[in-house]
Amino acid sequence: MASSSLVFPSLQLQFPSQRSSKLTSRPSTRRLIVRPITASVPERSVPPPARATTTVAPEVAPEPTKLPIREVPGDYGLPFIGPIKDRLDYFYNQGREEFFKSRVQKYQSTVFRSNMPPGPFISSNPQVIALLDAKSFPVLFDVSKVEKKDLFTGTYMPSTELTGGYRILSYLDPSEPNHSKLKRLLFFLLQSSRDRVIPEFHASFTELFETIEKELASKGKAGFSDPNDQASFNFLGRAFFGTNPTETELGTDGPTLIAKWVLFQLGPILTLGLPSVIEEPLLHTTPLPPFLVKGDYQKLYDFFYKSSTSVLDEAEKMGISRDEACHNLLFATCFNSFGGMKILFPGIVKWIGKAGLKLQTQLGEEVRSVVKSNGGKLTMAATEQMPLVKSVVYEALRIEPPVPFQYGKAKSDLVIESHDAAFKIKEGEMLFGYQPFATKDSKIFEKADEFVADRFVGEEGEKLLKYVLWSNGPETESTTVGNKQCAGKDFVVFASRLFVAEWFLRYDSFETESGVSPLGASVTLTSLKRATV
Repeated sequence: MASSSLVFPSLQLQFPSQRSSKLTSRPSTRRLIVRPITASVPERSVPPPARATTTVAPEVAPEPTKLPIREVPGDYGLPFIGPIKDRLDYFYNQGREEFFKSRVQKYQSTVFRSNMPPGPFISSNPQVIALLDAKSFPVLFDVSKVEKKDLFTGTYMPSTELTGGYRILSYLDPSEPNHSKLKRLLFFLLQSSRDRVIPEFHASFTELFETIEKELASKGKAGFSDPNDQASFNFLGRAFFGTNPTETELGTDGPTLIAKWVLFQLGPILTLGLPSVIEEPLLHTTPLPPFLVKGDYQKLYDFFYKSSTSVLDEAEKMGISRDEACHNLLFATCFNSFGGMKILFPGIVKWIGKAGLKLQTQLGEEVRSVVKSNGGKLTMAATEQMPLVKSVVYEALRIEPPVPFQYGKAKSDLVIESHDAAFKIKEGEMLFGYQPFATKDSKIFEKADEFVADRFVGEEGEKLLKYVLWSNGPETESTTVGNKQCAGKDFVVFASRLFVAEWFLRYDSFETESGVSPLGASVTLTSLKRATV
């Protein structure tokens, strides 16, 4: 979803990149009647082993030679009072976007000092240096310059009672021995599930489509989020572990149990839309007690322990206990993978819905033409031949990345460059990045605040992929055991392409209404037009 960044970096398979710099010819609009679903994920799904000490540094600015050195502007205010003031501004007085925008304007800098929630009494030190542009931001991925230990959720760490008493992979720095072993275990999980991904995605999301069609027919509109949550969790259980959760003791409770468990971890940095007099003492002042979700977590644990025998066997061969491995598999699947799909898929529907009939028609024509030319089969190779589908997915990941925050603690004194100045950072200072500002940097992207569906089509478009950072690293970089990029970076991209392709094999067009939720967009479908045969 594991990564060292919040909110939900998702597991992905390591699919080889086969991007084409050329556009395909205009697709045919002829519809298909029969479309077999086949799995064709290649054998080389997992990157080769790398030493735990390996450091893969993405492109970061060299030591500055021309830009003026500037003191990092901003301050932290009075002890206790300053952090609480910033927290109230962040959640209620300004809101997240305005909180950052107003400070960029105030200091005339995309690099500045601030406090980040939650502050007192959950975080002992909320002080950060914010990096809000595409040039300074990538230092957060360079593990030779920043430490990632216990920074997954930022300036605080949830109780390990919520994860079986273990520090999960997401909280480990690559220098820690367990990081390499646990990340290799996730690579094994992904490789072992490769043959199930496509057919189980089709099965699970066909159920989603049928559900929303029935609701739309009976009520005139249909919510997307709840059916998507169920389909996503069912897909992950079927694909990763060969088990349909709904056919076990877990039934259909998985998404609800996960939501409660995640709230106990992310509550300090979320707002549920409640009045501040309720949310502040409930979520932002003291942690919610883990014992309240102990029973829910045990139900999830039991499901994963019973369903993942072969993966747990492999974990023991790697020197990981079955118990620790199971807690990591649960976290990687429920927090990272499920959480990523919970945020990303409604976002994709929202943006394509807002774009309107023209884009929807183009996507339908491209998907059906490519599937037809591949013998009526939807395969990984087929999705690589869909430049517009690929671009739409990347654009959704760019404009609303499911991982909005990154943190890193400076390992030594260093200099960071923005577009306009250079800044001296001292060893031990906490660096923070708000990714939507970096990926909507107007000095990198034209119409940066707009959803441009074909932004990444063609050679020039593909050059911009290094600025798509959702996976805790540039899209052009690869995940290894020596970095904190998502263990399955390419799986979420591939699953998202499958989602768009499956959608437009079934529908010609649709209309939506959208709002906001604590995590991602809230989407309601108001019309669906089935594909014409």
